[in-house]
Amino acid sequence: MNIDFSKYPDGLVPTIVQDAQTKTVLMLGYMNADAVAKTEATQQVTFYSRSKNRLWTKGEKSGNILKLVSISVDCDKDALLVKATPKGPTCHTGSDSCWNEENTSYYGLLSELEAIIAHRKNKPTDKSYVASLFAKGLNKIAQKVGEEAVEVVIEAKDNDESLFLNESADLVFHLLILLQAKGYKLQDVVDVLEARQK
Repeated sequence: MNIDFSKYPDGLVPTIVQDAQTKTVLMLGYMNADAVAKTEATQQVTFYSRSKNRLWTKGEKSGNILKLVSISVDCDKDALLVKATPKGPTCHTGSDSCWNEENTSYYGLLSELEAIIAHRKNKPTDKSYVASLFAKGLNKIAQKVGEEAVEVVIEAKDNDESLFLNESADLVFHLLILLQAKGYKLQDVVDVLEARQK
């Protein structure tokens, strides 16, 4: 890794820290060559503290360390991206990140859909299809997942791409509802899949 520390008079390169799993940006710090070397040697993210005028390992007092996953340098070789696994909150205020953002996994539209399903479960309305399924109970929800799975299999044997994708979307949608009914989230399924990779 070729980092150009000489671009800055103090030799401190801006360093963004990102959660390796959730991709949430956790903090900004500065590293010099010694901080990079110590980070790589200890596998705990270490910065050069401008206020303390010394190397500072994140969490050295609080225990809220950042376990190194990777370090990469940008195209100009004068900024770093550190991917890490946080152990506890990153910010000294107790927040997950220095931007006061919650550090949770985000799966784009699926996470948004999961939030809508949770809202309709907790605040049902007469016009909501999701609320009507929750009102009918777990057996009905599980039955819908089974029906949608069968329809996906049927459409998989044909050549109608649109029908196959629509039935697949229906299956995922109803599976998210079933997860909510059972008290689980998409993240719980992801955790199982990740555990299987190890």
